[in-house]
Amino acid sequence: MNSAFETVHGDVQPLDWLCLAPHPDDAEIGAGGTLIRLAQAGKKVGILELSRGEKGTQGTPDVRVQECARAAQIMGLAWRGQLGLVDGEIVDTAKAAHRLAATLRAVRPKVLVVPHFKDRHPDHFGAYHLSKRAVHLAQLQKAYVGGEPHRVSRVLMYQGNADITPTLLVDVEGVQEVWAAAILAHESQFAGAAISETVTPEIVERRRARQSYWGTLGRVRYAEAFEVETALLVDPGAL
Repeated sequence: MNSAFETVHGDVQPLDWLCLAPHPDDAEIGAGGTLIRLAQAGKKVGILELSRGEKGTQGTPDVRVQECARAAQIMGLAWRGQLGLVDGEIVDTAKAAHRLAATLRAVRPKVLVVPHFKDRHPDHFGAYHLSKRAVHLAQLQKAYVGGEPHRVSRVLMYQGNADITPTLLVDVEGVQEVWAAAILAHESQFAGAAISETVTPEIVERRRARQSYWGTLGRVRYAEAFEVETALLVDPGAL
């Protein structure tokens, strides 16, 4: 166990993509199809839960970590870890930012995917602001957070519980079955009573409806939506 985080699946290694999730299952719901596509393409993909979801109405931390490991196997992740921040209290503090920065230095992602700040859940927009400081700290030579400095090349924001204006769409039609299986691996959340718009047995149906909407914008059947804060450099020959 690292002093900053705990590994629940795979080995600590340099990653191509890392998705930050305030709670277990957030990454699968918001960006799971994209992460699966990347893993299937041979990219090293990881998820880091910022909390263990210990205040959730359903499930226990021990059960949920087992579900995280099972979902990671389904998705083909290279690594999955948990930072151990307090569920319901994820905010941008110096202590939390140093722990997250140390983790970024350990797994060294090229691309970081974070929750969108436009969300009703305090942990989601808290995670966004926390990630901003941690990304900055991780690259500073004189920030004493452990490990060698690392600069994240690109940060994307994924959709949570609120509408966003996407600046990037990913076709996820071809991974629908794997994506649904990864979400439903979190059985404690999605096999019982409906608690909210996300903690419900209808979660796949509801998220697929959003994917269908985003797909119409990209002229595909299903798409996941992301937003970027800095301009993307695109090879015009690929357009």
